[in-house]
Amino acid sequence: MKAVSKFLANRVVKSALVLLMIALFNFFLVRAAPGDPAEILAGQSGAVDAEFIEKLRQEFGLDKPIPVQLGHYLKNVATFDLGYSYRQQASVSSLILQHLPATLLLTLSAFAFALLAGISLGTQAALRVGKWGDTVITTLSMLAYATPLFWVGLMLVLLFSVNLEWLPAFGYESVGADLTGMARIADVAKHLLLPALTLGMFYMAVYARLTRASILEISQLDFVKTARAKGLSERTVIVRHVLRNALLPVITYAGIQAGGLIGGSLLVETVFAWPGIGRLAFDALVQRDYSVLLGVFFVASLIVVVVNIVTDILYTVADPRIELK
Repeated sequence: MKAVSKFLANRVVKSALVLLMIALFNFFLVRAAPGDPAEILAGQSGAVDAEFIEKLRQEFGLDKPIPVQLGHYLKNVATFDLGYSYRQQASVSSLILQHLPATLLLTLSAFAFALLAGISLGTQAALRVGKWGDTVITTLSMLAYATPLFWVGLMLVLLFSVNLEWLPAFGYESVGADLTGMARIADVAKHLLLPALTLGMFYMAVYARLTRASILEISQLDFVKTARAKGLSERTVIVRHVLRNALLPVITYAGIQAGGLIGGSLLVETVFAWPGIGRLAFDALVQRDYSVLLGVFFVASLIVVVVNIVTDILYTVADPRIELK
């Protein structure tokens, strides 16, 4: 317990430094952009009168020295005050909190699907190495890895929504249905299926190939041969000895890519009109609403930092020999 507390304290300090660097990057990124910062933050690029620009400059403290501005900005970030969107007439924090649940639902569903399907397919391929089952799984994995996400999404919409009419093509839930309880959950799940499948297919292919390679490598080690020599069943050898050790590189890679799912969701949310922070960032980019863009970037970075800490803890669960330091 003491080791866990020490590890968490150490990682929290390091994570705080990382987030500080990201906040500094955000601060200077806006000021490095061409044009007046007040115009950029308003997303107007000179399309407002001088009186309004001056009002913005005073409101954001842009008429004060840079060190004072920086201190004020870091204080706001520490309290999760990420600015104000004049395009949408709302605070950036409230906009992100409004759209974040949809993104988390999409990314977590896609991640769970990719991890479970990828490990299962990779294990089956490794157990059938050199046979037709291995060839089929490897070929499908390569195809899923090489196919662009937007094309997969459009083809799924064309097949399941346009031709078969089994699933809705766009949105988070049926507009105007006013469903509640299990009916609403089922409706959201129907809308979730295609975007989650689209986002998860690429990562599923990666996990499948990584699991297959890792299992084949672990299977040749001496402790696995010893387990078989003791008379243990093949199932026990695979589950307790091979798969548990083979999952370590998969966990590492999954931890790295879990944060990348947030970035990948931007494209998928745009294709399926999914109301998450990816779609929010895309709309902000089109509207040149830089306050929202930088807020989304900071929150996404925060999620990545948290995921990396959780990954390190899961590492010790998969292999007790690894100590938290």
